[in-house]
This record gives sequence, C-alpha cells and structure tokens, in this order.
Amino acid sequence: MTVVLAHEKEGPADAPAVLLLHSIGTDREVWRPVAERLRAAGLRPVLVDLRGHGASPAPAPPYALADLADDVLALQDALGLGAPHVAGVSLGGMVAQWLGIHAPDRVDRLVLCCTAAHLGGPGMWDPRVEAVLRDGTSVLADGSIDRWVTPAFRAAHPGTEAALRRTVSTTPAAGYAGCASAIGAMDLRADLRRITAPTLVLAGADDPATTLEDHLRPLTDGIPGARLAVVPGASHLAPLERPDVVAEAMLHHLSA
Repeated sequence: MTVVLAHEKEGPADAPAVLLLHSIGTDREVWRPVAERLRAAGLRPVLVDLRGHGASPAPAPPYALADLADDVLALQDALGLGAPHVAGVSLGGMVAQWLGIHAPDRVDRLVLCCTAAHLGGPGMWDPRVEAVLRDGTSVLADGSIDRWVTPAFRAAHPGTEAALRRTVSTTPAAGYAGCASAIGAMDLRADLRRITAPTLVLAGADDPATTLEDHLRPLTDGIPGARLAVVPGASHLAPLERPDVVAEAMLHHLSA
C-alpha cells in the first residue's frame, strides 16, 4: 500500500517539474540549495520526503524499492505531473533508476547522483537494520556524517553539520530500517539497459560510499547513452555540498 508523501512545490505551476529525491537518513532539505537554483532558472522543483523520512509516514519494515517508487508515482498522480524530470541522490537515485526501468513513460529525464545499481547487499545493510531497531538511528549519526560531507565542508558549515546530525538522529527507526532493507535487497544492474530516459550520472569526487570506479562508472556504462560528470570537492551529499556545480550540470542536462 502506498503512503502519502510529504512534499513541497516551488516555482510557477506551468514550468517543467523536477522531482527531487533524497538519501537514506536525510530528508528533502538535502536538495534545498539546488532547488533554489532550479527555481531561479525557471523550473518547478518538487522536494519530496520518501517514506519513513522527514514528515512522511513510516510504516513497519521491511520495504522494497518498488514500494518507495510506487509512493512517488502516486504523488505524481496526485499532483498531475505526468512525466516530470526525476533527480535522486543515493537512495533517491535508486528510486529514480527503478522508475526509469519500470515506469519509463512516467519520467522525462533522469539525474542519478552519488548512487548505485547495487550497494553491498544484505550483508552490508542487515547489521544497520538490527542496530537502528535496537538502539535508534542516533547510533549512525557520526559514521553517516563522515561519509556524507567532506571535513572541509563540516569545518566551514557547522550549522549544516548539526542539522544533518539532528535529521539522521530523528529519522524513525522503522523508516531507516525499511529503506535499508530495500537497499540491501536491490540489484538493478541487469535492468539498467531498459532505461530510455536521457540520463546524467553525477559522482562526488571524494565520495567514499558510492565511488566513481566501483559504482558511478558502472552505472553510467549500464544505461544506454548516459553521461557521467564528476563533482569536485564533494562527498556523498553532493547536492548539499556543491549545489552550484550540481545545479549547473542539471540545468544543462534538463534543457538539452
């Protein structure tokens, strides 16, 4: 059963819509700096909280990636968006891949940022599921932030680091565990060739979670016609850390 996703729309109602999907343990605010730039350029960003995150409901786990994607499709229907552009970072990029594979008529162009078609499998994610269900998501805060942003960004933006810490620590355990189980079960590699939407893949140059060679280059190679760009000075949350570079790359791709 789908859940009603918390969201907000920015920009003129007749402008091209861009769905912005966030990473596990965060919320729509990850995309806020990019959304401001997209709106200024005449697009209509739609910032979304995926199930189990932000202000969206957190049903009991486990979830499948298809569940998260069905929520997004239901939101598209509710907003009358038809086939918007879809951009996702990390987990959001995985949902975007699913949409491109299984609902090609519901997406225009794709932006896949700091994500992967397969990431570690259950052996990597099951311990996190057990940890958050036992101790809560605050136990993941330090390790998550170390992966999400570079030390230089943390030093220059202590307020943003504190906000990230609050966000991951207040993410419902059920929501994090459900999404973690969805990532652990995910393997989209064999289906990437089915994506027909023009696709931009963005890699954080300093991302230790989804690396250029192990994750982003194979993702690009698997999608027909996909283009790869590297975001310098960015770790896993490239839209938050380098919104200027990410927005410029997105605008070029979405207007091509």
